Amino acid sequence: MNAPRAILFDKDGTLVDFDRTWGPAAGAVMAALAGEDDAGLAALHEVSHYIPAERRFLQTSPLIAGSSRQYGPTWAKALGREADLAFFREVDRLFVQEGRRYLTPLGRPAQTLARFRELGLPLGIATNDGEANARIQAEILGLTALLSAVYGHDSGFGSKPAPGMVEAFATLMGLKPSEIALVGDTKHDLDTAKAAGAQAILVRCGSQPVDGFADEADLIVDSVEHLAELMLECV
Repeated sequence: MNAPRAILFDKDGTLVDFDRTWGPAAGAVMAALAGEDDAGLAALHEVSHYIPAERRFLQTSPLIAGSSRQYGPTWAKALGREADLAFFREVDRLFVQEGRRYLTPLGRPAQTLARFRELGLPLGIATNDGEANARIQAEILGLTALLSAVYGHDSGFGSKPAPGMVEAFATLMGLKPSEIALVGDTKHDLDTAKAAGAQAILVRCGSQPVDGFADEADLIVDSVEHLAELMLECV
């Protein structure tokens, strides 16, 4: 693969520890939504493939790669509520609140992304989280000044695996999608890159194994830190 001229990073499982952040956060969100409805809470756990005693998701969980607009209708049905915009916004608001409480980075993302910026690479985030929450977490992690763009499922460019976030970043940077690398940890990230015509880089530090589709990626690395080391060696 050619060296990218800009990089988009997935957030959860790539820059943020998915299990340690969203395992406990999602448990708290589901408990808040269900309230005194024990049957509704059990239904949320079931449809989310969530193990409450361990505060973690099974690898089959739709929350690992999906947005609230994708799993939200299933949650609404489990609670006997309308799958409308008000419900989705309530879910997003609770995830902002609990995500801040449990936010756990993978490695030292601020120091690592600074190394990419030293190479002159524009950087961005493309996540199926909400944009507001992604910006809050980026600020907490010290990433804001390093980023040229932050895209979420509600930014107006669609959710992954649709190519809209990559295409928007390419337009913003004045680059071809093929000059951009999308770094992520799920099949959604891989499919997003392929759909946009971008370079697909997978990291092994996410909550799901990537070996089953790693041969479709342009590059696979252990972590974002590993990718920075490889790129610096090529300078």
